[in-house]
Amino acid sequence: MNYPDKIKSIVNDAVKPENINIIDNSALHSKHKFFSPDKFHLKLVIKSEKLKRMKQIDAHKLIFSILKNEMKYKIHALEIELQ
Repeated sequence: MNYPDKIKSIVNDAVKPENINIIDNSALHSKHKFFSPDKFHLKLVIKSEKLKRMKQIDAHKLIFSILKNEMKYKIHALEIELQ
């Protein structure tokens, strides 16, 4: 299982969204000053009625809390798009 699939599994188990797509944008940031090949730049596109009923800030806080450990060690940047 590659790392984006691992993140997809973690979020899927916690939120049970209708659909989730993970895009690895790490290669787009390879020229940045603090780029590390060990850390990921990810975009989560999540279709979830549960999250849509929440305030956007609360939905984002929930996702970040679910991925707290991953954010600490493996994810440098996380973009979240709710649908």
